[in-house]
Amino acid sequence: MALSKDHMLNIYRDMVLIRRFEEIIEKYSKNGTIPGFIHLSIGQEAAQAGVIDVLRETDYKFPDHRGHGAIVLASRPEDRKLIMAEIFGKKTGINGGRGGSMHINDLKVRNMGFNGIQGSTVVTSLGTAFASVYNQTDDVTVVFMGDGTLGEGTCHESMNMAATWKLPLIYVLINNQYAISTPYTESHPQKQLSDWGKGYNVPSMTVDGNDIEAVIEVTQSAVDRAKRGEGPTLIELMTYRWQGHFSGDPAAYRPEGELEKWKEKCPIKLAKEKLLNHFGVHESEITEIHNWVEKEINSYLEFSLASPNPSPQDSIKYVYTDVEVEGRS
Repeated sequence: MALSKDHMLNIYRDMVLIRRFEEIIEKYSKNGTIPGFIHLSIGQEAAQAGVIDVLRETDYKFPDHRGHGAIVLASRPEDRKLIMAEIFGKKTGINGGRGGSMHINDLKVRNMGFNGIQGSTVVTSLGTAFASVYNQTDDVTVVFMGDGTLGEGTCHESMNMAATWKLPLIYVLINNQYAISTPYTESHPQKQLSDWGKGYNVPSMTVDGNDIEAVIEVTQSAVDRAKRGEGPTLIELMTYRWQGHFSGDPAAYRPEGELEKWKEKCPIKLAKEKLLNHFGVHESEITEIHNWVEKEINSYLEFSLASPNPSPQDSIKYVYTDVEVEGRS
């Protein structure tokens, strides 16, 4: 798929935005400002930006635990500071500070959130996909997962049902080479994990997850297929996480030189080269994008740092939908 110059500039801006968003998150996680574990997707920007670029606000999105980029780009621009505040655990966060880094949901844009049980969202995503069929809409469901999630039996159950019922469900398998500290080649017999879907008669393909144009093209094809009522698709996006499993993980399990090799394939670097060499974009236009992103991210950060922490009383709200829980003094 050949993108227009404006489209390429916009998607480049999106990738830079989520890269800087996570770099700020990493900084404030390491200095202790952000509570809890943080899982970063730096190096995987095209795999998230390209998928979200194709989707509409009414399409259902199920991010994985490394999903900040998809969450930010799927949200409305005015809500992005609320997402950062949520990660900071602030009262102004989009979920009041309850969700933190891994459990952000935003139902206005049908971000359905992530579950702490690994592999569970590949099952719950069947519900929204079935709802589209039942309600006779053309909204699709996209569920993100990692290569490690394929070890869960729920993935097989989900794909079997989605294929049997021809549900408009797209499985986005972001293969970043590792499940925590285990290379995917030591966990699965397949050379390419996309082969896994073929046993369910699900069209499955592997593409370069660092090539933004390739990601958009394969996602658009899967979305079109789902809207035609032809059922699910499995997309394997080959990419790499630059950080360890979590922020602060030294990733000593990686062989020497591997990270440096993948950094040469940086999705932002590759997109910039395309803009300069194939679209005739001037370096000043690139600089303008980076300056805009810095200003934008700084406004999210200032908002998050200035926001109040939730009160202790807030912790017992919304435990149940229709029952008020009383706190203990």
